[in-house]
Amino acid sequence: MPILRSIFIALSTNSSLRQFMENSTLGVRMSSRFVAGKTVEDALTAAAAVNRHGMSCSLDSLGENVHSPQEARQAADVYHRLLDAIEQRHLDANVSVKLTQMGMDLDPQLAFSLAEGLVEHAAAANTFVRLDMEGSDYTQATIDMVSKLHTGNENRGRVGVVIQAYLYRSQADVDRLLAEKIRVRLCKGAYQEPASLAFPEKADVDKNFVRLMQCLLPSGVYHGIATHDEQMIEATRRFAKERGIAADEFEFQMLYGVRRDLQKSLVASGYRVRVYIPFGTDWYPYFMRRLAERPANLFFIARNFFRN
Repeated sequence: MPILRSIFIALSTNSSLRQFMENSTLGVRMSSRFVAGKTVEDALTAAAAVNRHGMSCSLDSLGENVHSPQEARQAADVYHRLLDAIEQRHLDANVSVKLTQMGMDLDPQLAFSLAEGLVEHAAAANTFVRLDMEGSDYTQATIDMVSKLHTGNENRGRVGVVIQAYLYRSQADVDRLLAEKIRVRLCKGAYQEPASLAFPEKADVDKNFVRLMQCLLPSGVYHGIATHDEQMIEATRRFAKERGIAADEFEFQMLYGVRRDLQKSLVASGYRVRVYIPFGTDWYPYFMRRLAERPANLFFIARNFFRN
């Protein structure tokens, strides 16, 4: 599957195909398995449904690399609406934010200011902001920013970050974040990275994922183990049992529309599960990266698409 992964990642940056897919009935039908809809209300409806199945969720307004400060502020406003609704509707939910969507490429101070406003709002609403991780060009800046945001007393425990197991540097990053007691979402990674920065072989990524999970779980900080890989899930369950780590001291995290059977099975077994719910009109890059992560999703979509 490495060839398919590379093809899907390359296609995720194809502007012509993106324009066609995001504006076609075909594209919307294909993406609907993994994207909750186009509007805030669509996302909130999906969140309520996930909650009814005994799972938490994280809401993500899709989009990245905005082109103006106004676009960045508009993106932040969507998240403020989500945070208000989470509090008002008593949803078991938080939000996931990309810094490039907050204007990181335009002005890092603007991105910090907008992210800070969201974290302060989340603290007031008794919820949480996760800064999503993007390509390796943003890794250091993202970690530095979450560290800075976390220093305020009101913000402590209200902001976290994502660590990608395929990067060589992730062990050092986890060590730093644990020293600062910052919550981590551990995933394998979904961007195309050179062999100079990331493990090229899946087996090595898996080994690093397990190694990092074993650092996170006993830390006393509440972390998310984000994977649909049953071997990684079993390794996590086994390690937690061996160390006497209770099922409510961490959570498994999975993507909307992916392995719903596994999500329900984990909940039935007493584990906490959080479903990552993306929504919005700028869904194409996200959709293609999901296919890159798990090319089998393409065959699942095709089978269901032509069922009728």
